[in-house]
Amino acid sequence: MTDASFLGVAQSVTGRRWVGPAASVERGGLAIAQATGLPEIVGRILASAGVTGEEAETYLTPRLRDLMPDPSTLADMDAAAQRLVAAIARRQRIAVFGDYDVDGACSVALLATWCRMQGAAITPYIPDRIDEGYGPNVPAMEDLARSHDLIICVDCGTLSHEPIAAARATGAEVAVIDHHLPGPDLPDALVVNPNRADDGSGLGHVCAAGVVFLLLVAANRLLRAEGRDGPDLMAMLDLVALATVADVAPMLGLNRAFVRQGLSVLARRQRPGLVALADVAGLTAPPTSRDLGFALGPRINAGGRIGASGLGADLLSTEDPHQAAALAERLDTLNRERREIESAVTEAAIDQIEARGEPGPLVWAAGPGWHPGVVGIVASRLKDRFNRPALCIGLNDETGQGSGRSVQGIDLGSAVAALARNGVLIKGGGHRMAAGLTVEPARVEEAMAALSDRISAQGIEATGPADLPLIGAMAPGGATLDLLENLEQAGPYGPSNPAPKVAISHAIPTGVRIVGTGHAQVRLTAGGAPPLGAIAFRAADNGIADALTAAASARQPVHAAGQLTLDDWGGRRRVKLQIDDVAIPS
Repeated sequence: MTDASFLGVAQSVTGRRWVGPAASVERGGLAIAQATGLPEIVGRILASAGVTGEEAETYLTPRLRDLMPDPSTLADMDAAAQRLVAAIARRQRIAVFGDYDVDGACSVALLATWCRMQGAAITPYIPDRIDEGYGPNVPAMEDLARSHDLIICVDCGTLSHEPIAAARATGAEVAVIDHHLPGPDLPDALVVNPNRADDGSGLGHVCAAGVVFLLLVAANRLLRAEGRDGPDLMAMLDLVALATVADVAPMLGLNRAFVRQGLSVLARRQRPGLVALADVAGLTAPPTSRDLGFALGPRINAGGRIGASGLGADLLSTEDPHQAAALAERLDTLNRERREIESAVTEAAIDQIEARGEPGPLVWAAGPGWHPGVVGIVASRLKDRFNRPALCIGLNDETGQGSGRSVQGIDLGSAVAALARNGVLIKGGGHRMAAGLTVEPARVEEAMAALSDRISAQGIEATGPADLPLIGAMAPGGATLDLLENLEQAGPYGPSNPAPKVAISHAIPTGVRIVGTGHAQVRLTAGGAPPLGAIAFRAADNGIADALTAAASARQPVHAAGQLTLDDWGGRRRVKLQIDDVAIPS
């Protein structure tokens, strides 16, 4: 990125500086555009990802067969695959203990689908977020062990020494398929986790569902060696794609192939649960990676957040369209309720942080009665607002249940895990970008101070609002469907490959109106071209709505920055700008 502000915007309406692409990215983007015929703005996206003109075609069409690793490179993988295949062959009873988030639900559904195709069934178990908390617990594991021969923990279990020991003592074998950061020792089980200290696979960026998929690849390989055909795993990539995006996994290498090919599977509308969920979410076009993160993922999460924890896994596992429709409607209702709860907690958390004064390396808030199912989403909102790692904690009489989200360059999970090992927290862990914790209410301030120190030691600077990086600028008429298709081809987007944001420059806002809970709809016009529709979410809270309204009244041009998206409302395909920021040209 260059030091100079882009389009001369040193301070936008939201207080941010706009930053354009570095000169090297501009040169590389032009070279790629000339070599491939792609729009220059797409060439810049590839250049910023380190892609050359010769590599562009391969990058734009990531194929799983080219990027697929040998599952055997993961520690314990071969033993875990052999145990799974043996359990199926012996008709043993299998339970799958999953996390209550999207990654956990997808992991459970992957195993349920694969086993069902082998003529076997699993017993899914998703713990209640409030009554049981995250991960395996002793009573549940002992109960499962009494009636099952094998318990597979997915998206959890790496830190669950005591519950796993209890299950083994009761008579069941245990396998853990996870990706969360481990402690110094592993539990007494088969543990497949690319973040193990002794794992040399280099797949630490893969979510739990991706690791489960690799387990099934290894299991299918064993079946072929016995002369049997395994289930079609390519048809299950819709679940891996959904989990990868929803779990905010880095969009690199294998993850890009998972999501790109998983979106193709989703477009075929073959899984009843995802078909029903897309319908209640109003998705009339094939889902994009953005839809996975903002339309489908939150609805699946809603069951674990404020409803019945197993609803998401049930939806993704069912083969019955009628049951799928009922579950999707229930999750959609819960998601609306979740939004209302989240909004109230977010407002209270921001007030608390601002009352505390200038934010330091970490922003955090804690409140009695805050629903533990929304603290993670609130933490994400706080992270975006303050450009800091953020934690939100819901307190009850005995404990505080917290969830955190990080910014690039800060490993929040390891910092939280260290405090748990030191006894400052009751328990805690996660990965680089997200973490969960349990803390005694009386020790919240002590724990947050210690966590702030650890984050500060990682090098975060106490700065103001984040710079807004932009890949380029264009007039409203340049935002065409062809350009949007090219931009989508350069995806899928996520951490390590953020969605490109553009500036629509010198455009006159018209028809500004406030909709929903403070969102601003507007049309942007310039040069006689058709207007570009746009929306700014939560614009009533950050000054954007007021700025657009004032500019529209004065017929004054603005710069509007954000992400180009597809508007398929009413069956008519149009490009729409989702506005992140606005500036008044100098």
